[in-house]
Amino acid sequence: MNIQIIKKNIRGIGMYLVLFVLMIFFTITTGGIFMSARNLSNLFDQTGYIAVMACAMTLVLIILQIDLSVGYVAGFTGAIAATLMMRFANLPVVAVILIILAIGAAIGSYQGFVIAKLGVPAFVVTLAGQFLFRGALLRVTEGTGTIIVKSNAFNALGNGFLPDIGNNQKFHLLTLIFGVVLTVLFIVSQIRERNQKKKYNLIDVPFDMFIIKCMLFSFLILFFTYKLAMYNGISWTVAIVLVVIAIFHFVTTNTVFGRYIYAVGGNREAAELSGINSSNIIFFTMMISSVCASLAGILYTARLQSATPSAGVSFELDAIASAYIGGTATTGGVGKITGTIIGALVISSLANGMNLMNVGQSYQYMVRGLVLVAAVLFDVRSRRIKA
Repeated sequence: MNIQIIKKNIRGIGMYLVLFVLMIFFTITTGGIFMSARNLSNLFDQTGYIAVMACAMTLVLIILQIDLSVGYVAGFTGAIAATLMMRFANLPVVAVILIILAIGAAIGSYQGFVIAKLGVPAFVVTLAGQFLFRGALLRVTEGTGTIIVKSNAFNALGNGFLPDIGNNQKFHLLTLIFGVVLTVLFIVSQIRERNQKKKYNLIDVPFDMFIIKCMLFSFLILFFTYKLAMYNGISWTVAIVLVVIAIFHFVTTNTVFGRYIYAVGGNREAAELSGINSSNIIFFTMMISSVCASLAGILYTARLQSATPSAGVSFELDAIASAYIGGTATTGGVGKITGTIIGALVISSLANGMNLMNVGQSYQYMVRGLVLVAAVLFDVRSRRIKA
């Protein structure tokens, strides 16, 4: 019975196991540096901009589309943000963020219209967008090469931390409180999800395994927040990413739009016959993808405190890889935001751990490629096991 349960949940178990093994491996090979409070804080910040793009990319892949432009959309919009901060020093950071997100929405609307309404394949449209926005990025930065951002408020989005409460010098008290609250919310959400499945007789995990799962993830949440509390606490990047994750998780699990996305990805013809306007779903999904790319561009630019001509290189590959490693099916219709975040952590852990081990860039790209192939192969094999 236990073997059958494991087989049914093998795709969900596999990604967490990979991340756990990676963290143990790099902790041993780096003499504990990998799991130090400072490095974990750095790791989560490195994951931030990729995680934001990967959340939207998950929706795009679920509906069997692709967005190859997100990397240079992030680079271009980040350069626009840096330019605005340089030329209009008194412009509020909130205004800059809203302008950049609006530009992202306009870009996504253009690409979504061409794909959904004019019927041009997403691969072609977004590949063209990749060239277009790479050229736009070079155009924006050609004057100085690198645009330095001097706004402390803007740069804090990529390098700052949430203020603490109290005067404790050893721990970031707000982070500890946040960890406890997040743990409670996680347990409550799991109980609610289990009760909803129970109504429709969809539960395939025994109660004892459910308890073990809740205990394990609660421990991990508390462990990582404790580690962050030992350094400077939760960064603004992590806070923003958590908000994005919460929004996407809610949309995909509790809204009509989320259900329509899975329906279109699972069988577009059947979805249209049931009254779903698939072209509208594709249009809005592509728009969301570009908006998230713009937000990622803000986080990346703030982290570097500058915009460079090379910003955005390979971002789209990391976002796609994160989604596939996190369990998004290559056949569409299947994918979870939580899984994608684990996939993004796997990608970032590989890069961070190999950097600490002084592994060359050439080998790093090879390893990441092999991990992606293994993830897709695992997805295919697990489907056969379930069948």
